[in-house]
Order: sequence, then structure tokens, then C-alpha cells
Amino acid sequence: MAEADPPARTISLGTGVAAIEAAAWDALHDGGNPFIGHAFLSLLERSGSVGPGTGWQVAPLLVEDEAGTLLAAAPAYLKTHSQGEYVFDHAWADAWARAGGDYYPKLQIAAPFTPVPGPRLLSQNRDDALLLIRAAEAVVRQNGLSSAHATFVAPDQMRLFEEAGWLVRRDIQFHFANAGYAGFDDFLGTLTSAKRKQLRKERARAVEGLRIEEFTGAAIRHEHWDAMWLFYQDTGARKWGQPYLTREAFDLMGAQMADDIILVLAYDANDRPLAGAMHFIGADTLYGRYWGCLVDIPYLHFELCYYRAIDIAIERGLGRVEAGAQGGHKLARGYGPVATWSAHYIADPGFRRAVADYLETERRAEEAEMDWLEGHMPFRRKD
Repeated sequence: MAEADPPARTISLGTGVAAIEAAAWDALHDGGNPFIGHAFLSLLERSGSVGPGTGWQVAPLLVEDEAGTLLAAAPAYLKTHSQGEYVFDHAWADAWARAGGDYYPKLQIAAPFTPVPGPRLLSQNRDDALLLIRAAEAVVRQNGLSSAHATFVAPDQMRLFEEAGWLVRRDIQFHFANAGYAGFDDFLGTLTSAKRKQLRKERARAVEGLRIEEFTGAAIRHEHWDAMWLFYQDTGARKWGQPYLTREAFDLMGAQMADDIILVLAYDANDRPLAGAMHFIGADTLYGRYWGCLVDIPYLHFELCYYRAIDIAIERGLGRVEAGAQGGHKLARGYGPVATWSAHYIADPGFRRAVADYLETERRAEEAEMDWLEGHMPFRRKD
């Protein structure tokens, strides 16, 4: 008996996530990660944070059936630079340019400006997810691009990229794991005596003369967003030269995602906001995303971004806190090393071999670093 033909599929490059029905996009994932949801991705477009003039040309990969029903999608962008990715390929771009090639534009499958692991192939069907990978490869070949990249890919999806022959890259972040703690003191009890004293000292020192307030949902008012925007601008100007998000993006977050956001603001004795951190709430994770301050206060960054995040996660029964990219200083504060993953499709065979050799050397160094970090966690040794 002859096998039935596979169902017909149409693969296309969309013009934007905002142009797609929200319910259709969000039906493709479980809703646990806010940064691949329609609300977040579309507000980046509507606010001008991505799109014309930003170097992020919105180009989602789409798979539809004969009736036009969306079956799979990937948030994708044609990039003319490597900013806002947190997986650094500048050396690859320089090498390809020296060889006479044009590294940009490249295809980037990612949640923009967001070093948060999560699904990048949005589909309830494995075959349709694989079609997205093949679609990315076709976009590269048909348009003469140098490469395609999928960054901060959920570990369970990396197998699909590996099966497709993409190069694999591993990096390290630092996450807090909630082991069912009753409170922050319960967590402190798992640390060495020296670390417990250090963290208590830092928390006390950070809030001297300050009032710390948390706001979420409808309690976040316009003046809170104004303050958070100033803090974000300060950090963005120092780290990246200019902030990635526009002011309108913050307003749209407040209008569309406030229930998924917690602002932690620090006020002085005159009720002037001095610093703040923005956290996003996922299904089982608190995501620390943006931070800034107007006055340099020792340990306040740790308090708002790391310690308060632990408080919130424990209070809400969340399994972990992800506090952003890099930051070995998080290790001493109970955030353990966790591998993060990216996948890379390099069109030119010679360039691919060179990148593969680079990644192999990098992998050995990264494995040694992971071993060292795991051996220097601040927890008490169990008998």
C-alpha cells in the first residue's frame, strides 16, 4: 500500500509579527516565555525598536497549510550588524570581510535584545519545526547571505538544529534555582558562613536611607515608567552607546504586558526615584531584564536585580531566576552556572570549517570554565 503524500505546506517570509493574528501566533507555544509571545515581539515593531533604521528588518519565518492556517513560525530578522544579540560573532564578521565577503546582512532567529533561553521554532509539530530550519537555510542560499543564526535556543530544540547540521555554540549564564525555599533566610542557610555574612551585609548596606517598592499590573503608573526609562537610558548609554528600546516600547509594555512585569524601584528620603529594575514573570521563571541608577550606591544593583528577584521567586513559587547575560559576580550570590545554546548555519564551506574550528577551541575553554565555576559555588558542603 502506497504511503500517503505529506500534507501540503507553504513556507514564506513574513513582513512582521504585528501583522499576524495574536491568537494564531500564540497558539504555537505554551505561553511560558513572554519574550517569544505576540505581545512582546509586536510591541518591538510598533515602537520602532526594530524595523526601519534599526538594523533589525523583521522577517518571521512562517509555515502554513493549504487553508492558510499558521502551523509554525520563528521570530527572525535580517540584521545589518551584530548589536543586541549577546552571542558575539564580531570576529567571524571581521574574518569574512578580510576574505572579501559580506557578512551582513545575516538572518537572525532570536528574541531581540533579550538573552533569555526559549523556544525559537514555534510549532506543535516536529516536522513543521524542521521546515523552519530548512526555510532559514533557503533564505540564506537564495539571497546570497553569509549565514543564519538561532540564539539562546531552548535546549530541547537544539537537537533539531544539530540534526540539520548547524554548528553548535555553548555559553554560560548564571541562574538562581529555587529549591523550595520558605524565604530568603532559608536560602541563606544553604550558603557557607562567610557568604551568609557577606550577603546580609550587602543587603543592609544597599538599602540604608532608601525605600524599596515593588509595582506590578495596574499599580505601575506613568511616573514609574518615566523613572524606569531614565534608568534604562543610563545603563544603555554606558553599555551599548545607545538604548535598544524606544520610550514608546515602555508605554506599550505597560499597556499590554503589565501583569507580566514587576518594577522594583528605590526611593530616597525625599521620595525621589534613584534606581530601578524590571523583571518579567514567566510560567516558572522570573526574568531580570533592565536595570539602571542615577546615583552610585554600593550593592544596590545586587539588591534590586538579584536579591529582590530571589525574594519574588520564592514568594511566587517560581522555580528559578534568570538574571541576564554574563556576570561572574552572580556566582557569589547564589546564582549557579548554566549552559546556554546557539546554532549557526554558515553557507560557505571553507568559512564553515574555519568557524567550526573556532567553536571547537572555544568549547574546550568553556568546558574548563564551567568546571571551575561549579567548583566555586558558595553553598555549604553536604556531609
